[in-house]
Amino acid sequence: MGGRPGAKAGRVLVVDDDEVIRRLIMVNLQMEGFEVTSAADGEECLGKVHEVRPDLVTLDVMMPRLDGIRTAARLRADPRTSHLKIVIISACAQSADLARAREAGVDAYLTKPFDPDQLIRVVRGLAIR
Repeated sequence: MGGRPGAKAGRVLVVDDDEVIRRLIMVNLQMEGFEVTSAADGEECLGKVHEVRPDLVTLDVMMPRLDGIRTAARLRADPRTSHLKIVIISACAQSADLARAREAGVDAYLTKPFDPDQLIRVVRGLAIR
Protein backbone atom coordinates (compact mmCIF):
# COMPACT_ATOMS: atom_id res chain seq x y z
CA MET A 1 0.00 0.00 0.00
CA GLY A 2 1.05 3.64 0.35
CA GLY A 3 3.50 5.14 2.77
CA ARG A 4 7.12 5.97 2.28
CA PRO A 5 9.06 3.41 0.24
CA GLY A 6 11.19 1.21 2.47
CA ALA A 7 9.84 2.78 5.68
CA LYS A 8 8.87 0.34 8.39
CA ALA A 9 5.71 1.92 9.70
CA GLY A 10 4.92 -0.53 12.50
CA ARG A 11 2.03 -2.61 13.75
CA VAL A 12 -1.14 -1.02 15.18
CA LEU A 13 -4.09 -2.53 17.05
CA VAL A 14 -7.19 -0.33 16.52
CA VAL A 15 -9.85 -0.69 19.22
CA ASP A 16 -13.28 0.90 18.80
CA ASP A 17 -16.80 -0.50 19.21
CA ASP A 18 -18.05 1.54 16.22
CA GLU A 19 -17.24 -0.50 13.11
CA VAL A 20 -17.36 2.54 10.78
CA ILE A 21 -14.86 4.50 12.91
CA ARG A 22 -12.68 1.41 13.35
CA ARG A 23 -12.52 0.89 9.57
CA LEU A 24 -11.84 4.59 8.97
CA ILE A 25 -8.87 4.55 11.35
CA MET A 26 -7.62 1.26 9.90
CA VAL A 27 -7.79 2.45 6.26
CA ASN A 28 -5.94 5.69 7.08
CA LEU A 29 -3.16 3.77 8.83
CA GLN A 30 -2.95 1.05 6.15
CA MET A 31 -2.56 3.69 3.44
CA GLU A 32 0.52 4.90 5.35
CA GLY A 33 2.05 1.43 5.41
CA PHE A 34 1.07 0.34 8.93
CA GLU A 35 0.15 -3.28 9.56
CA VAL A 36 -3.28 -2.96 11.23
CA THR A 37 -5.47 -5.32 13.24
CA SER A 38 -8.63 -4.44 15.14
CA ALA A 39 -10.70 -5.26 18.19
CA ALA A 40 -14.26 -4.18 19.06
CA ASP A 41 -13.68 -3.39 22.75
CA GLY A 42 -11.18 -3.43 25.60
CA GLU A 43 -11.76 -7.07 26.53
CA GLU A 44 -11.07 -8.19 22.96
CA CYS A 45 -8.02 -5.90 22.89
CA LEU A 46 -6.53 -7.53 25.99
CA GLY A 47 -7.03 -10.94 24.42
CA LYS A 48 -5.56 -9.98 21.03
CA VAL A 49 -2.63 -7.82 22.12
CA HIS A 50 -0.38 -10.80 22.95
CA GLU A 51 -1.02 -12.56 19.64
CA VAL A 52 -0.78 -9.39 17.48
CA ARG A 53 2.15 -7.82 19.38
CA PRO A 54 1.51 -4.26 18.17
CA ASP A 55 3.85 -1.30 18.56
CA LEU A 56 0.89 0.96 19.26
CA VAL A 57 -2.76 0.64 20.34
CA THR A 58 -5.54 3.14 19.58
CA LEU A 59 -8.47 3.08 22.01
CA ASP A 60 -11.90 4.66 22.12
CA VAL A 61 -13.01 5.71 25.61
CA MET A 62 -16.68 4.70 25.50
CA MET A 63 -16.85 0.95 24.78
CA PRO A 64 -18.89 -1.94 26.21
CA ARG A 65 -17.38 -4.44 28.66
CA LEU A 66 -14.12 -2.54 29.24
CA ASP A 67 -13.65 1.14 28.38
CA GLY A 68 -10.54 2.63 26.80
CA ILE A 69 -9.14 4.26 29.96
CA ARG A 70 -9.38 1.05 31.98
CA THR A 71 -7.95 -0.89 29.03
CA ALA A 72 -4.99 1.54 28.87
CA ALA A 73 -4.40 1.14 32.62
CA ARG A 74 -4.43 -2.65 32.29
CA LEU A 75 -1.98 -2.51 29.36
CA ARG A 76 0.35 -0.29 31.41
CA ALA A 77 0.10 -2.59 34.47
CA ASP A 78 1.12 -5.72 32.51
CA PRO A 79 4.92 -5.98 32.09
CA ARG A 80 4.37 -7.65 28.70
CA THR A 81 2.48 -4.62 27.34
CA SER A 82 3.65 -1.72 29.51
CA HIS A 83 5.98 -0.49 26.72
CA LEU A 84 3.20 -0.10 24.13
CA LYS A 85 2.37 3.36 22.83
CA ILE A 86 -1.29 4.17 23.49
CA VAL A 87 -3.41 6.73 21.65
CA ILE A 88 -6.97 7.53 22.74
CA ILE A 89 -9.31 8.55 19.89
CA SER A 90 -12.57 9.64 21.49
CA ALA A 91 -15.48 12.04 21.38
CA CYS A 92 -14.98 12.47 25.15
CA ALA A 93 -12.95 15.66 25.41
CA GLN A 94 -13.70 16.99 28.90
CA SER A 95 -10.70 17.91 31.05
CA ALA A 96 -11.65 15.05 33.42
CA ASP A 97 -11.37 12.57 30.51
CA LEU A 98 -7.95 13.92 29.57
CA ALA A 99 -6.80 13.74 33.21
CA ARG A 100 -7.99 10.12 33.54
CA ALA A 101 -6.15 9.25 30.32
CA ARG A 102 -2.93 10.86 31.59
CA GLU A 103 -3.22 8.95 34.87
CA ALA A 104 -3.65 5.71 32.92
CA GLY A 105 -0.41 6.41 31.01
CA VAL A 106 -1.83 7.30 27.59
CA ASP A 107 0.75 8.78 25.17
CA ALA A 108 -1.63 10.90 23.06
CA TYR A 109 -5.30 11.91 22.97
CA LEU A 110 -7.18 12.78 19.77
CA THR A 111 -10.79 13.89 19.72
CA LYS A 112 -13.48 12.72 17.29
CA PRO A 113 -14.08 13.75 14.66
CA PHE A 114 -10.34 13.41 14.10
CA ASP A 115 -8.23 14.84 11.30
CA PRO A 116 -6.72 11.88 9.38
CA ASP A 117 -3.46 13.82 8.82
CA GLN A 118 -3.15 14.49 12.54
CA LEU A 119 -3.85 10.81 13.27
CA ILE A 120 -1.03 9.78 10.94
CA ARG A 121 1.40 12.35 12.43
CA VAL A 122 0.68 11.24 15.99
CA VAL A 123 0.81 7.51 15.28
CA ARG A 124 3.92 7.76 13.11
CA GLY A 125 5.65 9.95 15.70
CA LEU A 126 4.96 7.45 18.48
CA ALA A 127 5.47 4.22 16.51
CA ILE A 128 8.89 5.24 15.19
CA ARG A 129 10.41 6.10 18.56
